[in-house]
Amino acid sequence: MTMDVRTVVQFATVTRGLSLLLQAVFNAAIPDHEADAFSPPRTEEPRYLDSTVDGLLGGLAHWDAEHFLFIAERGYLYEHNFAFFPLLPVILRGLADTLLWPLSSWLTVRGRLLLAVALGNSALFLLSVVALYALSRAVLQDRRLALLSSLLYCLTPANVFMLAGYSESLFAALTFGGLFLLEKGFTFRACLALGIATAARSNGLVNIGFLLYLPSLHAMSRISACRASGKGYGGKIFYYVWTVVRLLFTSLLGTVVIALPFCAFQYYGYKTFCMPSLSLESVPPALLSLAGRKGYRLPDQNGPPPLWCMRPLPLLYSHIQDVYWDVGFLRYFQLRQIPNFLLALPMATLGIAAAYGYYQANPDMCLRLGLWETGAKRRLDKPTPGFFNPRVFVYVVHSTALLGFGTLCMHVQVLTRFMASSSPVPFWISAHLLLLNEPLLHRRTPRNGWKHTAFINPITELLPHWRQCSLTTQCILGYFISYWLLGLALHCNFLPWT
Repeated sequence: MTMDVRTVVQFATVTRGLSLLLQAVFNAAIPDHEADAFSPPRTEEPRYLDSTVDGLLGGLAHWDAEHFLFIAERGYLYEHNFAFFPLLPVILRGLADTLLWPLSSWLTVRGRLLLAVALGNSALFLLSVVALYALSRAVLQDRRLALLSSLLYCLTPANVFMLAGYSESLFAALTFGGLFLLEKGFTFRACLALGIATAARSNGLVNIGFLLYLPSLHAMSRISACRASGKGYGGKIFYYVWTVVRLLFTSLLGTVVIALPFCAFQYYGYKTFCMPSLSLESVPPALLSLAGRKGYRLPDQNGPPPLWCMRPLPLLYSHIQDVYWDVGFLRYFQLRQIPNFLLALPMATLGIAAAYGYYQANPDMCLRLGLWETGAKRRLDKPTPGFFNPRVFVYVVHSTALLGFGTLCMHVQVLTRFMASSSPVPFWISAHLLLLNEPLLHRRTPRNGWKHTAFINPITELLPHWRQCSLTTQCILGYFISYWLLGLALHCNFLPWT
């Protein structure tokens, strides 16, 4: 393990431990808000340690985390549960039934699931940190920028969602790891990782864009190299055809692999509700009563199928987003949602700054979609290190697409965790701005105030010198740290957050 990776892992471990401690303190000190959120009744009698685990970790089970825990315990019972993809519940139930099975005499299934959330998401977050660092080194070609980006990720504004019973840590680990494999040319393994990521979150489908772009970029590089070689005309034509055929085959197969989990899950939802085999008599009375009070739909073999089953493309996920969450184009653009737009503004600002800055630095390359260079600007084998190098282009496009979709079509406050768990760009642009505008990061004087070496965590070295830091540093670190803390205090007590 290199010194940089060790520094990042140590910092991530500290921030995870501190987050677990603070969420327990906040959960105990602040009364829970009476929120109109999914709250299924407990059908198991509590055991010896359930109250202790709930007191220590109960803040991790609020808002959407309750859905994941319910699915892990009961399966997909209600229609709106299908908005939450199955990979995280499967992992949590697997941990509860294997590693944590010895505790079954003292903890109910739910208690073991809560413990699995704390352990599983902490481990997954550490994996995502390492994956982000590896991806950053491969793309940015700049060790300092990769290190600083990864350290900022340890203080992610989406902190509470990386810790609580949400799928953000799992998705980030698989996405960053899959993209690193793709950058290194391990296309099949990358497709498997990105396909598994789609079983965790629906926006894993967007990663198909990387699969189409990066192999195309590599294919064009090989064709350019072949054109400049001394091969005969016939040999070149054969090589061109073979390269294109291989690219098409790889893209088609990879697209199928990445999209398959989403399609399979939608088919499972279709079978569950459009061809139901469940009788309502088999549902526990408490859960049946909850469905009656809240209007939750259950699959019933004796009842008529829901109307969405009759659509030409009966996608349950689209139906749930439309009917239950009221997600759609410009639906969230209302005066009463202004506070939520303000809450998402810092992350949106980072996304806009990344896109604008990258375009200003590389206007011609952006117009050519980063696929080729011409004349004196022909791409070198090793591009210029840093945020503005050509390899970053596709990541900026991906981040901008997420930003546009999240702003126009989603509940805008989720933009923070949506982008922080799906794209490295918010952390790359933040680290780039810090290195560009913070003089303290470039000092190498002995420890009479500041010292920067490979063995020092620059984030923890900056904080004691807050007043000496530039305004850019204060804004970026202030945003990261304040959201890191506020999320733990608000989310863990059923108060509105991102």
